[in-house]
Amino acid sequence: MSVRLAAETAAATAVARLSRFAGRGGGTTLPGKLVWMLDPGAVDALARRLPGGGVLVSATNGKTTTTAMASAILSPTRRLAWNNSGANLASGVASTLLLARDAELGLLEVDEFAVPEVIRRTRPRIVCLGNLFRDQLDRYGELEHIAERWRAAVEHLADTTMTVVNADDPLVAVLAEGREAVLRFGVDDPTQGRDGLQHASDSKYCVRCGHPYRYDAVYVGHLGAYRCPSCGHARPSLDIAAREIESQGLEGVAFTLTAPGASARVRLALPGLYNVYNALAAASLCLALGVSLDRIVSGLERFRAAFGRFERFAAGDRTVLLLLIKNPAGANEALRTLQEGDVPPVVVVALNDRIADGRDVSWIWDVDFEPLLARATRIVATGERAAELALRFTYGGLARERLEILPRLESALDRGLALTPPGAELVVLPTYTAMLELRATATARGFTRPYWEQARAS
Repeated sequence: MSVRLAAETAAATAVARLSRFAGRGGGTTLPGKLVWMLDPGAVDALARRLPGGGVLVSATNGKTTTTAMASAILSPTRRLAWNNSGANLASGVASTLLLARDAELGLLEVDEFAVPEVIRRTRPRIVCLGNLFRDQLDRYGELEHIAERWRAAVEHLADTTMTVVNADDPLVAVLAEGREAVLRFGVDDPTQGRDGLQHASDSKYCVRCGHPYRYDAVYVGHLGAYRCPSCGHARPSLDIAAREIESQGLEGVAFTLTAPGASARVRLALPGLYNVYNALAAASLCLALGVSLDRIVSGLERFRAAFGRFERFAAGDRTVLLLLIKNPAGANEALRTLQEGDVPPVVVVALNDRIADGRDVSWIWDVDFEPLLARATRIVATGERAAELALRFTYGGLARERLEILPRLESALDRGLALTPPGAELVVLPTYTAMLELRATATARGFTRPYWEQARAS
């Protein structure tokens, strides 16, 4: 290690310790911001310290859960540099590399917009790309903008870099075309497919000729078995697939994981098809690392949810289920999962519009709230944009006497718990910053641990 890098590492480590002492969650980005400001090239050197190289994971939906699943598989046998706090911009990646000084393998969740820069800096061994959905249009722009950035980044990958892609997403699958080191994963169970694309689905048109795709099966949003009747472009063959999927409501989902030359039954403690996709991505990148199928299944089955994504905790004689929603595709799948079980009588929906959420909240009009509105006894709208939520629910047919509007998140949580019978579960559907604030409230009351303590324990 050079003298300059050693000095920068020492300074950043001191910043992290001060941040922890101040109760700011372990300094997940401050050390990286400091190094990035002083010497962006330090990230290149830090990445080169990893003897096993780096694995980058990005997606609009599911990147945090995918990397957490991969960690559950890999951590028993490998020392990981993993940004398990969810700090996934370049500064968060820099902090992770700085503070994991004895790591042998990098496992790095990367924000969609940061993918080109992080690829250029870290020169990864494996890049895993999960999906592209419309999200935070004020920050990212349309999907094609992110897809073009990813395309340019993938074109500059070394020939030896393994590209792991979700073949069920047309915009992602096409990125691997022409590359030799590729693994393609997807779902192959038509019994789980929808009849057709939802009204707000993305990527409806052929990436080759612009003609509308036809789907033999639609699984999540626009993910599925697609083909273009005009030019013939279609989903490529799957190297790794989920078959024979069996939903167990809110308790989990089982499926057969099929890999080249082998298959095994997996029982996830998380529900929903979207978590099947997360498990496929994690399994695929671990297979690319040479991990055995038995070890992959064991890791997936002991995995529990990443914080806030599907997280339960006790609140006195009731339980609270946090289920993150942040864009139409993710919200629709969360609601679909709720509908597969018993829709709870009381639901709190929290909408913020901070930078991490996206300033534009018009996406709530593309979420299919109507089945939930028809079955829930009482819905509490909360957050900085609670009024917009209430308007959306009113247009969706929710009677005024079944709707409560409480902009303060803590008050809404209290009201939701008061309305929930003893022994029952309160479901909370928050956007990202609302989830963090609600977790902070729950932590202050002793219902759960701070996220950075959970991250260290994992």
